[in-house]
This record gives sequence, structure tokens and C-alpha cells, in this order.
Amino acid sequence: MDSNIKKWTAEFLGTFWLTFGGCGSAVLAAAFPQVGIGLLGVSLAFGLTVLTGAYAFGPISGGHFNPAVSVGLAVGGRFRWAELPGYVIAQVLGAIAAAGVLYLIATGKPGFEVGGFASNGFGELSPGKYGMTAVLIAEVVLTAVFLLVILGSTAKRAQGGFAGLSIGLCLTLIHLVSIPVSNTSVNPARSTGPALFASTAAIDQLWLFWVAPIVGAVLGALIYQAVLSDD
Repeated sequence: MDSNIKKWTAEFLGTFWLTFGGCGSAVLAAAFPQVGIGLLGVSLAFGLTVLTGAYAFGPISGGHFNPAVSVGLAVGGRFRWAELPGYVIAQVLGAIAAAGVLYLIATGKPGFEVGGFASNGFGELSPGKYGMTAVLIAEVVLTAVFLLVILGSTAKRAQGGFAGLSIGLCLTLIHLVSIPVSNTSVNPARSTGPALFASTAAIDQLWLFWVAPIVGAVLGALIYQAVLSDD
């Protein structure tokens, strides 16, 4: 099989798993409030999907599962710009497919209401009713930190074999901080899938969850290159 097809398939599957596992923990478990997985459970679900996906698919594609990460790695010189379009398309398709499957499962329960469907938002669509500026700042800063952790964990000098663990735990922490603010994106693909199925105006606010993570990823990569890199 062509190496590009293998990489795109790995990115599709990894982003599918991230979106299905992370958003599914919020959408499906929310139907059973007595279980009470809460913010911590959802945060762990997102972190665990990245951790497991990184070890399963990372050796094939690098385990980006996120258009912002792909852009940041390209800026940081770890990824070829020519490969970016194929990765982004595979990631977005994976997230949309995951949201579609999740929708089919969730609507199989009588009385299920789609609502926000784990989508991201600001203002009335923010879990804590945070405004656009606050959400923009949070998404930029947290994505920048995410890229710093990714670049540092995968550097030649880093301890081998632990990058997936570090990156997964970082994403867990990011969710613990920002679920109340924006429902946490730091990933344009993850934001796109649920927004297409939400019954709110999430699709109208989707632009922010493309712009902010990509700006944050570029910022993180530039900071790493300028100050921290010795590759």
C-alpha cells in the first residue's frame, strides 16, 4: 500500500478515536448523571484517546490527529508542508465520521436531545458563559503549550518511548483547565465533527476553533524554535 495512504488512514483512525472517545464520554455518559464521570472523566477520556492513539498509529503517521498540531510541526521543521493538506483532510474526515457514528448511537436512546453535542463555543455556547475574547485567549495559550510539550517530548534529547504518555497527560490537563471555558478544542478537526451535528449555533462559531488553535500552534512552534530547540 502507498505510504501516503497508510499515513492518511492512520490520521483518520486516530482522529476518529480521539473524537469518538473524548466527545462520546461527554455525550453518552451525560445520559447517566448518576455515574458522574464529570469534568475529570471527560478530561481523562480525551487524554487517553491521544495516549493510546499515539502508540497505535504514531509509528505510521506521527500521530498528529489535529490540524493545528500538523501546522505547528511543519512550522517547527518536524513535518513537510507538502504533506499538510492530506493530513488535514484525513483528520477532518475522521472527526466527522466519529461524530456521525456517535450521533447514530446517541439518538438510539428514546428521548435523547442533541443539544450542544460536545461542541465548542463562546458566549451562550460556553459551558461557563465565557466571552469570545476569553475563549480566544484560552485556546491560543493552551494550544501553544500543547505544541511546546509535543515538540519537547519528541525531541532527540527526550527520553525515548514516553512521548505518548506526556502528550496524553498534557491534553488531560488542558481539558481540566478549559472545559468550563470553551468545552476545550485545541483541535479544529475535533471541533468540526460535533459542530455539524449540534442543534445549537455551534457551526456559526466554528471559525474561532480553527483560527485560535492554529495561531496557538504556530506561536508554540516559534517559541520552541527560538528558545528551546537544540535539534
